[in-house]
Amino acid sequence: MSKQTRRNTVKRFRENKIKLPTFAQLEDPTKIPASVKKSLESIHPDEVHPLNLFRIHWYNSEDRAGMSDVPGHLLLPESLTGVKAPIYVALGERFPMVNVHKVLAAYSCLVPRLIDGRFDPTLHKAVWPSTGNYCRGGVAVSKIMGCRGVAILPEEMSKERFDWLEQWTQNPEEDVIKTPGGEANVKEIYDKCAELAADPDNIIFNQFAEYGNALGHYGVTGAALGHIYKHAQSSNKNLELFAYTSATGSAGTLSAGDRLKDDFGAKICCVESSQCPTLLANGFGDHNIQGIGDKHVPLIHNVMNTDYVAGISDEATDSLAYLFNHPEGKRFLVERRGVPAELVECLSSFGYSGIANVLAAIKIAKHHDLNENQALITVATDGFALYQDEAPRILQRRFGGHFDMTSAAEAYGRFLLGVQTNDFMECTSKDRERMFNLGYFTWVEQQGIDIKHFKERKSQSFWNGLRPLLKYWDKEIDKFNAEIDDPQMEGVLTPEYASAGMSKGMKSKL
Repeated sequence: MSKQTRRNTVKRFRENKIKLPTFAQLEDPTKIPASVKKSLESIHPDEVHPLNLFRIHWYNSEDRAGMSDVPGHLLLPESLTGVKAPIYVALGERFPMVNVHKVLAAYSCLVPRLIDGRFDPTLHKAVWPSTGNYCRGGVAVSKIMGCRGVAILPEEMSKERFDWLEQWTQNPEEDVIKTPGGEANVKEIYDKCAELAADPDNIIFNQFAEYGNALGHYGVTGAALGHIYKHAQSSNKNLELFAYTSATGSAGTLSAGDRLKDDFGAKICCVESSQCPTLLANGFGDHNIQGIGDKHVPLIHNVMNTDYVAGISDEATDSLAYLFNHPEGKRFLVERRGVPAELVECLSSFGYSGIANVLAAIKIAKHHDLNENQALITVATDGFALYQDEAPRILQRRFGGHFDMTSAAEAYGRFLLGVQTNDFMECTSKDRERMFNLGYFTWVEQQGIDIKHFKERKSQSFWNGLRPLLKYWDKEIDKFNAEIDDPQMEGVLTPEYASAGMSKGMKSKL
């Protein structure tokens, strides 16, 4: 820890009237002080305002300004999915500033560095490597702190992401770095990070290796999804939570599955592109399911806790995204399939990865022939608003330039009603071990992670040992906020890692 860095950070936060919400408050927003809730009434959710940090949770209302009793979600019925099992989808687009839940990942990676004096917003640049959404969340929290946020993302990501970054970064020409390729080109992102890390003023917040990312989603997202399930169970006491599906990505959101398994015994399904079957077949390739990352296994992925892997084609996600957002597609779903019109109007809340997550849930339902008392749950990280510019390309590539009711029926029949259980694996212990070993080549050979640390992640005791850090961080956040309130407390309330049972080695990993 650098005491001077911490003093600089506290001073900056005091000047900018910034307070940090605890993870307990983000998990349960009823714990947020009433004064903060009152002040938020006059603050737009997309405003660069410190109090919007207290909106980084799943309970924002549909207009994103108020708060809901239950996390915003959709229940997908059999008329849409073709399976009896109910599928619940939490809506990431309700998060502040970026309309995507990845701002929670950015916050979760940032907090440990702030409270222990490893990041100085008056000096350092915050570098956010990403396949699309995480860097936007990172830039947003950087701007609140008044520091330079640098986004790294593949050049083939959607135009809407770059338009947003153009508006939010301090100097877009320098602070938006486009790496070669698309969704599956993660190594190129790591290479750029290594180049930037040569400058000590650049602090890399690598979501794929930051355990704060996994812990934030375990605590906050996992609890929110559990609340959705318990809310549904209040109407059906026989309802069980069978499985959770999530695109691999950085494995942060996937970590919510660990919480659901701990609390409810739910199984965990990793979702990837069938064009790039990394976990399924050690494969490679390009695809357009933006935001899910491929061709590597994230360091923070608890691979040995995985129950299924499902591959989804980007032809399916492209086609269904178009179906859900075109007037003729909506009319088909309402008039021919009997899907409630109010639900059809909400399907624009699904981006590519959200659709992939739903299709994976359908695969599980078909694989096990699940019934109406066996629920599946997942998340829609973002909505189709981030992909509007791609609609003409989808129309031409997937539908030959013409879309009508017949096109809608064909897309629905092929990609929803016709979901197959191919590109699907129910994992054995050998499967898990193979997938775990695949990470060696990225993290030990390429990124220089200590082999002992790499191996210790194989045991569930390692992951269980991380969980107490959430309460520890909350304790330190309270101390940090107290220093902001009272200059006399500066340098007095310093982090005590021993109280969290942390070794110096573990501290360095966080």
